[in-house]
Amino acid sequence: MPFGADALVIYLASTYGEVFWVFPLIATVGSLVGNAFTYWIGRCAGDAGLPRLLAPGQLDRMKASVEKAGAGRLAAAAVLPPPFPLTAFVLTCGALDLDRKRFFLVFGLMRLTRFTIVAALAQHYGDRVRQVLESHELQTGMTVFVLVTFAAMIAAAVVLFRRTRPVLA
Repeated sequence: MPFGADALVIYLASTYGEVFWVFPLIATVGSLVGNAFTYWIGRCAGDAGLPRLLAPGQLDRMKASVEKAGAGRLAAAAVLPPPFPLTAFVLTCGALDLDRKRFFLVFGLMRLTRFTIVAALAQHYGDRVRQVLESHELQTGMTVFVLVTFAAMIAAAVVLFRRTRPVLA
């Protein structure tokens, strides 16, 4: 979910300010595990299977981006917020068999940097952050956002299932 890990780090760091440094570590490990799974799916799909997972226009852009990806581009991908298509980027990195050690080292360090900055800011502005996070308006808005996100995920799963189903002749 977009900004889900960031929101959790913000809430926990602002609530438990004395141990705020733990939450970026946990979020980074979770992010690495989730993206390792996405990388693995891309690697299993390979270059030939990638068109089944990504839209044609997005596929061409991602391939071009990954093929000339240096450490800077990997670092930028790890810290850019949505709507950057991080999942498509990681799938493409896996499908094109980008060097795993370099990918996860750069990716992990940049995710840790992002979450550490977020946690430090949340810890510093803790009381004000908690007031905003605990407001009725934000909670209602987030509930609506989560419901719409789940509906979109279900729709995407249905479309993906239909695209990947073998055609019977």
